[in-house]
Amino acid sequence: MKKILLVLLCFAFSSLAFAQNSNQKTYCNPVDIGYRYNFEQLNEKISYRSGADPVIINHKNEYYLFVTISGGYWHSKDLINWNYIKPSMWPMEDMCAPAALSVRDTLYLFQSTFEQRPILFSTEPEKGKLQFYNRWLPRLPQYIGPWDPALFYDEELDKWYMYWGSSNVYPIFGAELDKKRNLTYASTYKGLIYLDPKNHGWERFGRDHRDTIKPFTEGAWMTKHSGKYFLQYGAPGTEYNVYANGTYIGDNPLGPFTYAPYNPISYKPGGFLTGAGHGNTFQDNYGNYWNTGTPWIAVNWNFERRVAMFPTGFDTDNQMFANTRFGDFPHFLPTKKWTQKDELFTGWMLLSYKKPCTASSVKDTLVANKATDENPRSFWVSHTNKAGEWLTVDLQSVQEVKALQVNFTDYKSDIFDSNEESVFAQFKFYASNDNKNWQLIYDNSNEPKRDRPNAYVELPQAVKTRYIKYENIHVPMPNLAVSDIRIFGNGTGKVPQTPKNLNVKRQADTRNADITWEKSSNAVGYNILWGIASDKLYQTYQIWADAPSSLELRALTVGQKYFCAIEAFNENGVSVLSEVKEIK
Repeated sequence: MKKILLVLLCFAFSSLAFAQNSNQKTYCNPVDIGYRYNFEQLNEKISYRSGADPVIINHKNEYYLFVTISGGYWHSKDLINWNYIKPSMWPMEDMCAPAALSVRDTLYLFQSTFEQRPILFSTEPEKGKLQFYNRWLPRLPQYIGPWDPALFYDEELDKWYMYWGSSNVYPIFGAELDKKRNLTYASTYKGLIYLDPKNHGWERFGRDHRDTIKPFTEGAWMTKHSGKYFLQYGAPGTEYNVYANGTYIGDNPLGPFTYAPYNPISYKPGGFLTGAGHGNTFQDNYGNYWNTGTPWIAVNWNFERRVAMFPTGFDTDNQMFANTRFGDFPHFLPTKKWTQKDELFTGWMLLSYKKPCTASSVKDTLVANKATDENPRSFWVSHTNKAGEWLTVDLQSVQEVKALQVNFTDYKSDIFDSNEESVFAQFKFYASNDNKNWQLIYDNSNEPKRDRPNAYVELPQAVKTRYIKYENIHVPMPNLAVSDIRIFGNGTGKVPQTPKNLNVKRQADTRNADITWEKSSNAVGYNILWGIASDKLYQTYQIWADAPSSLELRALTVGQKYFCAIEAFNENGVSVLSEVKEIK
Protein backbone atom coordinates (compact mmCIF):
# COMPACT_ATOMS: atom_id res chain seq x y z
CA MET A 1 0.00 0.00 0.00
CA LYS A 2 2.86 2.37 0.85
CA LYS A 3 4.46 1.71 -2.54
CA ILE A 4 1.18 2.53 -4.29
CA LEU A 5 0.86 5.80 -2.36
CA LEU A 6 4.47 6.69 -3.18
CA VAL A 7 3.88 6.06 -6.88
CA LEU A 8 0.71 8.14 -6.84
CA LEU A 9 2.50 10.96 -5.02
CA CYS A 10 5.35 10.97 -7.53
CA PHE A 11 2.85 10.94 -10.39
CA ALA A 12 1.04 13.93 -8.89
CA PHE A 13 4.28 15.90 -8.58
CA SER A 14 5.26 14.90 -12.13
CA SER A 15 1.92 16.05 -13.51
CA LEU A 16 2.30 19.31 -11.63
CA ALA A 17 5.76 19.84 -13.08
CA PHE A 18 4.93 19.37 -16.71
CA ALA A 19 1.60 21.19 -16.78
CA GLN A 20 2.02 24.83 -17.72
CA ASN A 21 0.06 27.02 -15.36
CA SER A 22 -2.31 28.42 -17.94
CA ASN A 23 -4.45 29.74 -15.10
CA GLN A 24 -1.74 31.95 -13.64
CA LYS A 25 -3.36 34.65 -11.54
CA THR A 26 -0.36 36.48 -10.13
CA TYR A 27 2.68 38.47 -11.19
CA CYS A 28 5.85 39.48 -9.40
CA ASN A 29 8.18 42.38 -10.10
CA PRO A 30 10.38 42.71 -12.04
CA VAL A 31 8.06 42.04 -14.96
CA ASP A 32 8.87 38.64 -16.52
CA ILE A 33 9.83 39.56 -20.08
CA GLY A 34 12.84 38.79 -22.27
CA TYR A 35 14.82 41.95 -21.57
CA ARG A 36 16.93 42.64 -24.64
CA TYR A 37 20.68 42.99 -24.65
CA ASN A 38 21.18 46.73 -24.59
CA PHE A 39 24.11 48.92 -25.57
CA GLU A 40 23.42 52.42 -24.39
CA GLN A 41 27.10 52.23 -23.47
CA LEU A 42 29.70 49.58 -24.28
CA ASN A 43 31.48 48.27 -21.23
CA GLU A 44 34.78 46.55 -22.13
CA LYS A 45 32.92 44.10 -24.39
CA ILE A 46 30.74 42.96 -21.47
CA SER A 47 27.04 42.75 -22.37
CA TYR A 48 23.95 43.23 -20.25
CA ARG A 49 20.18 43.22 -20.52
CA SER A 50 18.18 46.27 -19.60
CA GLY A 51 14.64 47.55 -19.63
CA ALA A 52 14.57 51.25 -18.87
CA ASP A 53 12.00 54.04 -19.12
CA PRO A 54 8.91 51.81 -19.49
CA VAL A 55 5.61 52.84 -21.03
CA ILE A 56 2.64 50.44 -20.94
CA ILE A 57 -0.35 51.39 -23.10
CA ASN A 58 -3.84 49.90 -23.04
CA HIS A 59 -4.80 49.83 -26.70
CA LYS A 60 -8.15 48.29 -27.65
CA ASN A 61 -8.19 46.31 -24.38
CA GLU A 62 -4.76 44.82 -24.96
CA TYR A 63 -1.41 45.98 -23.63
CA TYR A 64 1.79 47.20 -25.28
CA LEU A 65 5.08 47.72 -23.47
CA PHE A 66 7.83 49.96 -24.83
CA VAL A 67 11.26 50.36 -23.23
CA THR A 68 14.57 51.92 -24.16
CA ILE A 69 16.70 50.31 -26.90
CA SER A 70 14.85 47.05 -27.42
CA GLY A 71 14.53 46.87 -31.20
CA GLY A 72 10.78 46.43 -30.84
CA TYR A 73 8.12 46.12 -28.15
CA TRP A 74 5.97 43.63 -26.21
CA HIS A 75 2.29 42.73 -26.52
CA SER A 76 0.06 41.14 -23.86
CA LYS A 77 -3.61 40.35 -23.42
CA ASP A 78 -3.43 39.86 -19.66
CA LEU A 79 -0.40 41.76 -18.23
CA ILE A 80 1.21 38.36 -17.46
CA ASN A 81 2.20 36.78 -20.77
CA TRP A 82 4.20 39.12 -22.99
CA ASN A 83 5.19 38.42 -26.60
CA TYR A 84 8.02 40.31 -28.24
CA ILE A 85 7.20 42.03 -31.55
CA LYS A 86 9.83 43.19 -34.01
CA PRO A 87 8.04 45.85 -36.10
CA SER A 88 7.94 46.17 -39.86
CA MET A 89 9.73 49.52 -39.71
CA TRP A 90 11.64 51.39 -37.05
CA PRO A 91 13.12 54.90 -36.77
CA MET A 92 16.60 55.90 -37.90
CA GLU A 93 18.07 54.46 -34.70
CA ASP A 94 16.70 52.39 -31.84
CA MET A 95 14.31 54.22 -29.56
CA CYS A 96 15.32 55.72 -26.22
CA ALA A 97 12.60 56.47 -23.66
CA PRO A 98 9.77 56.27 -26.21
CA ALA A 99 6.39 57.96 -25.98
CA ALA A 100 3.29 55.93 -26.80
CA LEU A 101 -0.39 56.86 -26.88
CA SER A 102 -3.63 55.12 -27.82
CA VAL A 103 -6.47 57.20 -29.25
CA ARG A 104 -9.48 55.31 -30.57
CA ASP A 105 -8.19 52.72 -33.08
CA THR A 106 -4.67 54.15 -33.46
CA LEU A 107 -1.48 53.74 -31.47
CA TYR A 108 1.05 56.60 -31.77
CA LEU A 109 4.76 56.21 -31.07
CA PHE A 110 7.59 58.73 -30.82
CA GLN A 111 11.23 58.49 -29.74
CA SER A 112 13.42 60.72 -27.60
CA THR A 113 15.46 62.98 -29.81
CA PHE A 114 17.42 66.21 -30.16
CA GLU A 115 17.08 65.95 -33.93
CA GLN A 116 14.17 65.94 -36.38
CA ARG A 117 12.36 62.62 -36.02
CA PRO A 118 8.95 61.27 -37.09
CA ILE A 119 5.88 60.28 -35.13
CA LEU A 120 4.86 56.75 -36.10
CA PHE A 121 1.42 55.19 -35.91
CA SER A 122 -0.25 51.81 -36.20
CA THR A 123 -3.79 50.45 -36.39
CA GLU A 124 -2.39 46.92 -36.16
CA PRO A 125 0.41 47.07 -33.56
CA GLU A 126 -0.18 43.41 -32.66
CA LYS A 127 1.17 42.60 -36.16
CA GLY A 128 4.09 45.00 -35.88
CA LYS A 129 2.81 47.21 -38.68
CA LEU A 130 4.09 50.76 -38.19
CA GLN A 131 3.79 53.71 -40.57
CA PHE A 132 4.87 57.35 -40.63
CA TYR A 133 2.28 59.72 -39.19
CA ASN A 134 4.51 62.65 -40.02
CA ARG A 135 8.05 62.82 -41.35
CA TRP A 136 9.50 64.88 -38.54
CA LEU A 137 8.85 67.46 -35.87
CA PRO A 138 10.71 70.76 -36.27
CA ARG A 139 14.07 70.95 -34.55
CA LEU A 140 14.09 72.67 -31.15
CA PRO A 141 17.04 74.67 -29.77
CA GLN A 142 20.11 72.69 -28.69
CA TYR A 143 19.66 70.54 -25.53
CA ILE A 144 15.93 71.32 -25.32
CA GLY A 145 14.76 68.04 -26.82
CA PRO A 146 12.21 66.61 -26.93
CA TRP A 147 13.98 63.95 -24.83
CA ASP A 148 11.92 61.56 -22.66
CA PRO A 149 8.70 62.64 -24.40
CA ALA A 150 5.11 61.83 -23.44
CA LEU A 151 2.11 62.23 -25.74
CA PHE A 152 -1.27 63.19 -24.28
CA TYR A 153 -4.71 63.55 -25.84
CA ASP A 154 -7.38 65.43 -23.90
CA GLU A 155 -10.61 63.89 -25.11
CA GLU A 156 -12.78 66.51 -23.41
CA LEU A 157 -10.93 69.40 -25.08
CA ASP A 158 -10.12 67.43 -28.25
CA LYS A 159 -6.55 68.71 -28.04
CA TRP A 160 -3.12 67.06 -28.22
CA TYR A 161 -0.02 67.78 -26.14
CA MET A 162 3.56 66.69 -25.67
CA TYR A 163 5.63 66.85 -22.46
CA TRP A 164 9.35 66.14 -22.17
CA GLY A 165 12.59 66.78 -20.34
CA SER A 166 15.71 64.98 -19.08
CA SER A 167 18.20 67.24 -17.37
CA ASN A 168 19.56 68.69 -14.15
CA VAL A 169 19.57 72.10 -15.86
CA TYR A 170 16.32 72.38 -17.78
CA PRO A 171 12.73 71.87 -16.55
CA ILE A 172 9.98 69.57 -17.75
CA PHE A 173 8.63 71.22 -20.90
CA GLY A 174 5.22 71.11 -22.55
CA ALA A 175 3.62 72.19 -25.82
CA GLU A 176 0.32 71.80 -27.63
CA LEU A 177 0.37 69.77 -30.87
CA ASP A 178 -1.73 70.59 -33.94
CA LYS A 179 -3.65 67.54 -35.17
CA LYS A 180 -4.60 69.35 -38.40
CA ARG A 181 -0.89 69.72 -39.22
CA ASN A 182 0.11 66.11 -38.46
CA LEU A 183 0.86 66.73 -34.78
CA THR A 184 3.53 69.33 -35.22
CA TYR A 185 3.92 72.01 -32.55
CA ALA A 186 0.84 74.24 -32.29
CA SER A 187 2.32 76.51 -29.66
CA THR A 188 5.69 77.63 -28.34
CA TYR A 189 7.05 75.15 -25.84
CA LYS A 190 7.19 76.32 -22.23
CA GLY A 191 8.95 75.28 -19.05
CA LEU A 192 6.40 73.81 -16.63
CA ILE A 193 8.09 72.45 -13.50
CA TYR A 194 11.56 72.54 -11.91
CA LEU A 195 13.06 70.45 -9.14
CA ASP A 196 13.30 72.09 -5.73
CA PRO A 197 15.56 69.88 -3.56
CA LYS A 198 15.96 72.63 -0.94
CA ASN A 199 12.32 72.06 0.00
CA HIS A 200 11.58 68.59 -1.38
CA GLY A 201 13.81 66.11 0.43
CA TRP A 202 13.09 63.23 -1.94
CA GLU A 203 14.43 65.25 -4.88
CA ARG A 204 17.96 65.22 -3.45
CA PHE A 205 20.47 63.11 -5.37
CA GLY A 206 22.35 59.98 -4.25
CA ARG A 207 21.62 56.85 -2.24
CA ASP A 208 19.01 57.73 0.37
CA HIS A 209 19.27 61.35 -0.88
CA ARG A 210 22.77 61.86 0.55
CA ASP A 211 24.62 63.38 -2.41
CA THR A 212 25.04 67.08 -3.13
CA ILE A 213 25.09 66.68 -6.93
CA LYS A 214 22.35 68.69 -8.60
CA PRO A 215 19.48 66.21 -9.17
CA PHE A 216 17.97 65.18 -12.49
CA THR A 217 14.36 65.32 -13.63
CA GLU A 218 13.01 63.24 -16.51
CA GLY A 219 10.25 60.88 -17.55
CA ALA A 220 7.28 63.22 -17.98
CA TRP A 221 3.78 61.76 -18.08
CA MET A 222 0.29 63.27 -17.97
CA THR A 223 -2.85 61.74 -16.41
CA LYS A 224 -6.21 63.47 -16.22
CA HIS A 225 -8.45 62.46 -13.33
CA SER A 226 -11.60 64.10 -11.96
CA GLY A 227 -10.98 67.24 -13.96
CA LYS A 228 -7.38 67.69 -12.72
CA TYR A 229 -4.16 67.30 -14.70
CA PHE A 230 -1.44 65.25 -12.97
CA LEU A 231 1.92 66.05 -14.58
CA GLN A 232 4.29 63.31 -13.40
CA TYR A 233 8.08 63.28 -13.44
CA GLY A 234 10.98 61.12 -12.29
CA ALA A 235 13.72 62.26 -9.87
CA PRO A 236 16.44 62.53 -8.57
CA GLY A 237 18.57 59.97 -10.51
CA THR A 238 17.95 56.56 -12.02
CA GLU A 239 21.05 54.90 -10.54
CA TYR A 240 19.93 55.07 -6.90
CA ASN A 241 17.50 53.26 -4.63
CA VAL A 242 15.40 56.41 -4.16
CA TYR A 243 14.54 57.01 -7.81
CA ALA A 244 10.86 57.90 -7.68
CA ASN A 245 7.90 59.44 -9.49
CA GLY A 246 6.31 62.67 -8.33
CA THR A 247 3.50 64.85 -9.60
CA TYR A 248 2.35 68.42 -9.96
CA ILE A 249 -1.36 69.22 -10.37
CA GLY A 250 -3.08 71.75 -12.61
CA ASP A 251 -6.47 72.82 -13.92
CA ASN A 252 -5.21 73.08 -17.51
CA PRO A 253 -2.97 70.84 -19.65
CA LEU A 254 -0.15 73.41 -19.73
CA GLY A 255 -0.57 74.67 -16.19
CA PRO A 256 0.10 76.49 -14.08
CA PHE A 257 0.95 73.47 -11.89
CA THR A 258 1.16 73.17 -8.12
CA TYR A 259 3.45 70.76 -6.29
CA ALA A 260 1.52 67.87 -4.71
CA PRO A 261 2.19 67.97 -0.95
CA TYR A 262 2.12 64.15 -0.74
CA ASN A 263 5.03 63.56 -3.15
CA PRO A 264 6.61 61.26 -4.15
CA ILE A 265 3.69 59.23 -5.48
CA SER A 266 5.75 56.11 -6.26
CA TYR A 267 8.76 55.36 -4.05
CA LYS A 268 10.54 52.07 -3.26
CA PRO A 269 13.93 52.58 -1.61
CA GLY A 270 14.10 49.19 0.18
CA GLY A 271 13.77 45.49 -0.62
CA PHE A 272 15.03 43.32 -3.46
CA LEU A 273 14.08 45.79 -6.19
CA THR A 274 14.78 49.42 -5.43
CA GLY A 275 13.81 52.46 -7.44
CA ALA A 276 10.40 53.23 -8.91
CA GLY A 277 11.00 56.26 -11.10
CA HIS A 278 10.61 57.12 -14.78
CA GLY A 279 7.55 55.23 -15.84
CA ASN A 280 4.01 55.99 -16.85
CA THR A 281 0.45 55.62 -15.58
CA PHE A 282 -2.15 53.54 -17.41
CA GLN A 283 -5.53 51.91 -16.79
CA ASP A 284 -6.28 48.22 -17.20
CA ASN A 285 -9.50 46.76 -18.64
CA TYR A 286 -11.26 47.07 -15.28
CA GLY A 287 -10.44 50.75 -14.83
CA ASN A 288 -7.64 50.15 -12.31
CA TYR A 289 -4.64 52.45 -12.52
CA TRP A 290 -1.02 51.25 -12.62
CA ASN A 291 2.25 53.14 -12.35
CA THR A 292 5.37 51.71 -13.98
CA GLY A 293 8.96 52.31 -12.98
CA THR A 294 12.50 51.24 -13.76
CA PRO A 295 14.23 49.54 -10.78
CA TRP A 296 17.98 49.56 -10.54
CA ILE A 297 20.14 46.43 -11.20
CA ALA A 298 23.61 47.88 -11.98
CA VAL A 299 25.80 44.79 -12.37
CA ASN A 300 27.63 45.39 -15.65
CA TRP A 301 26.67 49.02 -16.05
CA ASN A 302 25.40 51.56 -13.57
CA PHE A 303 22.22 52.16 -15.58
CA GLU A 304 21.26 48.49 -16.02
CA ARG A 305 17.56 48.33 -15.12
CA ARG A 306 14.33 46.34 -15.21
CA VAL A 307 10.58 47.09 -15.37
CA ALA A 308 8.14 47.14 -12.47
CA MET A 309 4.46 48.02 -12.19
CA PHE A 310 2.60 48.99 -9.03
CA PRO A 311 -1.14 49.27 -8.27
CA THR A 312 -2.04 52.95 -8.32
CA GLY A 313 -5.09 54.93 -7.34
CA PHE A 314 -6.74 58.22 -6.49
CA ASP A 315 -8.35 58.49 -3.07
CA THR A 316 -11.51 60.38 -2.14
CA ASP A 317 -9.49 63.62 -1.97
CA ASN A 318 -8.15 62.96 -5.48
CA GLN A 319 -4.71 62.24 -4.03
CA MET A 320 -2.65 60.09 -6.36
CA PHE A 321 -0.62 57.21 -4.91
CA ALA A 322 1.19 54.06 -6.03
CA ASN A 323 1.25 51.13 -3.62
CA THR A 324 4.82 49.77 -3.32
CA ARG A 325 4.21 47.92 -0.02
CA PHE A 326 5.55 44.39 -0.69
CA GLY A 327 6.06 45.73 -4.21
CA ASP A 328 8.43 42.90 -5.21
CA PHE A 329 6.32 40.09 -3.70
CA PRO A 330 3.61 38.25 -5.70
CA HIS A 331 0.40 40.16 -6.38
CA PHE A 332 -2.88 39.13 -7.97
CA LEU A 333 -3.81 40.58 -11.33
CA PRO A 334 -7.26 42.12 -10.78
CA THR A 335 -10.42 40.60 -12.22
CA LYS A 336 -12.49 43.64 -11.25
CA LYS A 337 -11.98 47.18 -10.01
CA TRP A 338 -10.25 47.05 -6.63
CA THR A 339 -11.42 49.19 -3.73
CA GLN A 340 -8.75 48.62 -1.02
CA LYS A 341 -5.17 49.52 -1.88
CA ASP A 342 -3.68 46.29 -0.48
CA GLU A 343 -6.25 43.81 -1.77
CA LEU A 344 -4.06 42.68 -4.70
CA PHE A 345 -1.27 41.51 -2.36
CA THR A 346 -1.43 37.70 -2.23
CA GLY A 347 -0.12 37.40 1.32
CA TRP A 348 2.54 35.01 -0.01
CA MET A 349 5.60 35.81 2.04
CA LEU A 350 9.29 35.53 1.22
CA LEU A 351 10.50 32.17 2.56
CA SER A 352 14.08 32.29 1.29
CA TYR A 353 15.72 35.36 2.84
CA LYS A 354 19.29 34.40 3.78
CA LYS A 355 18.39 30.73 4.00
CA PRO A 356 21.43 28.41 3.60
CA CYS A 357 22.29 27.19 0.11
CA THR A 358 24.43 24.44 -1.40
CA ALA A 359 25.47 24.21 -5.03
CA SER A 360 26.87 21.73 -7.53
CA SER A 361 29.90 23.99 -8.01
CA VAL A 362 31.14 27.50 -7.31
CA LYS A 363 33.36 29.75 -9.37
CA ASP A 364 35.91 31.78 -7.39
CA THR A 365 34.28 33.47 -4.38
CA LEU A 366 30.81 33.78 -5.95
CA VAL A 367 29.26 31.42 -3.43
CA ALA A 368 25.82 29.81 -3.27
CA ASN A 369 24.51 31.85 -0.32
CA LYS A 370 24.57 34.98 -2.44
CA ALA A 371 21.45 33.60 -4.14
CA THR A 372 19.22 34.27 -1.12
CA ASP A 373 20.52 37.64 0.10
CA GLU A 374 17.87 39.73 -1.75
CA ASN A 375 20.55 41.76 -3.47
CA PRO A 376 20.49 41.81 -7.31
CA ARG A 377 24.08 43.03 -7.35
CA SER A 378 25.50 39.92 -5.67
CA PHE A 379 25.24 36.47 -7.23
CA TRP A 380 26.21 32.80 -7.28
CA VAL A 381 28.20 31.59 -10.28
CA SER A 382 28.66 27.89 -11.02
CA HIS A 383 31.86 26.42 -12.41
CA THR A 384 30.20 25.76 -15.79
CA ASN A 385 27.01 26.80 -17.58
CA LYS A 386 26.21 23.21 -18.50
CA ALA A 387 22.97 21.33 -17.94
CA GLY A 388 22.84 19.69 -14.54
CA GLU A 389 24.40 22.48 -12.46
CA TRP A 390 22.17 23.03 -9.44
CA LEU A 391 21.54 25.09 -6.33
CA THR A 392 19.51 23.99 -3.30
CA VAL A 393 17.84 26.28 -0.74
CA ASP A 394 17.12 24.93 2.74
CA LEU A 395 14.01 26.63 4.13
CA GLN A 396 14.96 25.11 7.53
CA SER A 397 11.41 23.83 8.15
CA VAL A 398 8.54 22.57 6.04
CA GLN A 399 6.83 25.51 4.36
CA GLU A 400 3.99 25.83 1.89
CA VAL A 401 5.62 26.99 -1.36
CA LYS A 402 3.35 28.73 -3.87
CA ALA A 403 5.66 30.61 -6.24
CA LEU A 404 9.30 30.86 -7.29
CA GLN A 405 11.42 33.47 -9.01
CA VAL A 406 14.89 32.94 -10.48
CA ASN A 407 16.85 36.08 -11.36
CA PHE A 408 19.79 35.56 -13.70
CA THR A 409 22.86 37.81 -13.87
CA ASP A 410 24.98 38.66 -16.90
CA TYR A 411 28.30 37.88 -15.26
CA LYS A 412 31.03 38.47 -17.88
CA SER A 413 28.51 37.96 -20.67
CA ASP A 414 29.47 38.45 -24.29
CA ILE A 415 26.10 38.34 -26.06
CA PHE A 416 25.50 41.10 -28.56
CA ASP A 417 22.27 39.97 -30.15
CA SER A 418 19.05 38.80 -28.49
CA ASN A 419 18.56 35.97 -30.99
CA GLU A 420 15.56 33.99 -29.79
CA GLU A 421 16.98 30.74 -31.21
CA SER A 422 19.90 30.83 -28.79
CA VAL A 423 19.04 33.41 -26.11
CA PHE A 424 16.64 31.45 -23.93
CA ALA A 425 16.53 29.99 -20.43
CA GLN A 426 15.37 26.50 -19.48
CA PHE A 427 15.41 25.08 -15.97
CA LYS A 428 13.73 22.79 -13.48
CA PHE A 429 12.67 23.11 -9.85
CA TYR A 430 12.46 20.20 -7.42
CA ALA A 431 11.07 19.84 -3.90
CA SER A 432 12.19 17.58 -1.06
CA ASN A 433 11.65 17.14 2.66
CA ASP A 434 14.90 15.26 3.32
CA ASN A 435 17.35 16.66 0.73
CA LYS A 436 17.62 13.16 -0.77
CA ASN A 437 14.35 12.24 -2.45
CA TRP A 438 13.26 14.86 -4.96
CA GLN A 439 10.00 15.51 -6.78
CA LEU A 440 9.97 17.60 -9.93
CA ILE A 441 7.59 20.56 -9.49
CA TYR A 442 8.45 22.70 -12.52
CA ASP A 443 10.06 22.15 -15.91
CA ASN A 444 9.88 24.67 -18.75
CA SER A 445 11.87 22.63 -21.29
CA ASN A 446 8.65 21.68 -23.12
CA GLU A 447 7.49 25.29 -23.38
CA PRO A 448 8.34 27.59 -26.30
CA LYS A 449 11.91 28.83 -25.94
CA ARG A 450 12.19 32.35 -24.58
CA ASP A 451 14.57 34.47 -22.60
CA ARG A 452 13.58 34.91 -18.95
CA PRO A 453 16.19 36.92 -17.02
CA ASN A 454 13.68 37.33 -14.16
CA ALA A 455 11.54 34.24 -14.48
CA TYR A 456 8.49 34.08 -12.20
CA VAL A 457 6.77 30.73 -11.67
CA GLU A 458 3.37 30.47 -10.00
CA LEU A 459 2.84 26.82 -9.07
CA PRO A 460 -0.53 25.32 -10.07
CA GLN A 461 -0.92 24.15 -6.48
CA ALA A 462 1.04 24.74 -3.29
CA VAL A 463 3.82 22.30 -2.34
CA LYS A 464 4.71 21.56 1.28
CA THR A 465 8.47 21.16 1.38
CA ARG A 466 11.66 22.06 3.21
CA TYR A 467 14.13 22.07 0.31
CA ILE A 468 13.87 23.67 -3.12
CA LYS A 469 16.40 22.79 -5.81
CA TYR A 470 17.02 24.77 -9.01
CA GLU A 471 18.59 22.79 -11.86
CA ASN A 472 19.98 24.35 -15.02
CA ILE A 473 19.04 23.03 -18.45
CA HIS A 474 20.20 25.92 -20.63
CA VAL A 475 21.30 29.53 -20.25
CA PRO A 476 22.65 31.62 -23.11
CA MET A 477 25.35 33.34 -21.06
CA PRO A 478 28.92 31.96 -20.86
CA ASN A 479 28.44 31.74 -17.08
CA LEU A 480 25.49 30.40 -15.12
CA ALA A 481 25.00 33.27 -12.68
CA VAL A 482 21.99 33.68 -10.39
CA SER A 483 21.53 36.78 -8.27
CA ASP A 484 18.54 35.46 -6.34
CA ILE A 485 16.27 32.48 -6.14
CA ARG A 486 13.22 33.86 -4.37
CA ILE A 487 10.72 31.44 -2.83
CA PHE A 488 7.24 32.60 -1.85
CA GLY A 489 4.46 31.02 0.16
CA ASN A 490 3.48 30.69 3.79
CA GLY A 491 5.09 29.19 6.83
CA THR A 492 3.31 27.33 9.60
CA GLY A 493 4.50 29.42 12.56
CA LYS A 494 3.33 32.62 14.17
CA VAL A 495 3.34 36.06 12.61
CA PRO A 496 5.64 38.54 14.36
CA GLN A 497 4.42 40.82 17.08
CA THR A 498 3.84 44.47 16.32
CA PRO A 499 7.11 46.38 16.86
CA LYS A 500 7.11 48.31 20.12
CA ASN A 501 8.44 51.73 21.10
CA LEU A 502 8.16 53.43 17.73
CA ASN A 503 9.82 56.83 18.06
CA VAL A 504 9.75 59.49 15.36
CA LYS A 505 11.41 62.89 15.44
CA ARG A 506 11.89 65.50 12.78
CA GLN A 507 15.35 67.00 12.49
CA ALA A 508 16.24 70.68 12.42
CA ASP A 509 16.48 70.14 8.67
CA THR A 510 12.81 69.24 8.35
CA ARG A 511 13.38 67.31 5.14
CA ASN A 512 14.72 64.57 7.44
CA ALA A 513 13.28 62.52 10.29
CA ASP A 514 14.78 59.93 12.65
CA ILE A 515 12.72 56.79 13.19
CA THR A 516 13.57 54.03 15.70
CA TRP A 517 11.75 50.98 17.06
CA GLU A 518 12.23 47.90 19.18
CA LYS A 519 12.82 44.75 17.16
CA SER A 520 10.30 41.90 17.11
CA SER A 521 11.94 38.59 18.00
CA ASN A 522 10.86 36.55 14.97
CA ALA A 523 10.67 39.24 12.26
CA VAL A 524 12.30 38.92 8.83
CA GLY A 525 11.74 42.59 8.06
CA TYR A 526 9.79 45.77 8.72
CA ASN A 527 7.70 48.16 6.66
CA ILE A 528 7.79 51.77 7.74
CA LEU A 529 4.62 53.38 6.42
CA TRP A 530 4.29 57.14 6.20
CA GLY A 531 2.22 59.86 4.62
CA ILE A 532 0.59 63.25 5.07
CA ALA A 533 -2.32 62.03 7.22
CA SER A 534 -2.96 59.17 9.62
CA ASP A 535 -5.25 57.54 7.04
CA LYS A 536 -2.95 58.28 4.08
CA LEU A 537 0.13 56.18 4.87
CA TYR A 538 0.80 55.52 1.20
CA GLN A 539 4.63 55.43 1.30
CA THR A 540 6.68 52.38 2.34
CA TYR A 541 10.32 51.96 3.30
CA GLN A 542 11.24 48.28 3.79
CA ILE A 543 14.03 47.36 6.22
CA TRP A 544 15.44 43.85 6.81
CA ALA A 545 15.41 42.66 10.42
CA ASP A 546 19.18 42.01 10.44
CA ALA A 547 19.76 45.74 9.79
CA PRO A 548 19.77 48.33 12.61
CA SER A 549 16.31 49.17 14.00
CA SER A 550 16.55 52.76 12.86
CA LEU A 551 15.99 54.81 9.74
CA GLU A 552 16.86 58.35 8.77
CA LEU A 553 14.02 59.19 6.41
CA ARG A 554 15.24 61.95 4.09
CA ALA A 555 12.26 62.28 1.74
CA LEU A 556 10.05 64.86 3.45
CA THR A 557 8.81 68.23 2.23
CA VAL A 558 9.50 71.40 4.17
CA GLY A 559 6.37 72.74 5.88
CA GLN A 560 4.36 69.54 5.39
CA LYS A 561 2.94 67.53 8.29
CA TYR A 562 3.61 63.77 8.29
CA PHE A 563 2.50 60.63 10.11
CA CYS A 564 4.22 57.28 10.50
CA ALA A 565 3.57 53.67 11.61
CA ILE A 566 5.43 50.35 11.41
CA GLU A 567 4.64 46.67 10.83
CA ALA A 568 6.78 43.54 11.04
CA PHE A 569 6.68 40.55 8.69
CA ASN A 570 8.15 37.08 8.45
CA GLU A 571 7.53 33.82 6.56
CA ASN A 572 4.16 33.42 8.23
CA GLY A 573 2.56 36.80 7.63
CA VAL A 574 2.40 40.43 8.72
CA SER A 575 1.86 41.90 12.18
CA VAL A 576 -0.86 44.30 13.18
CA LEU A 577 0.13 47.86 12.29
CA SER A 578 1.50 49.91 15.16
CA GLU A 579 -0.04 53.05 16.53
CA VAL A 580 0.19 55.91 14.05
CA LYS A 581 2.41 58.75 15.25
CA GLU A 582 2.93 62.25 13.96
CA ILE A 583 6.48 63.02 12.88
CA LYS A 584 7.15 66.12 14.98
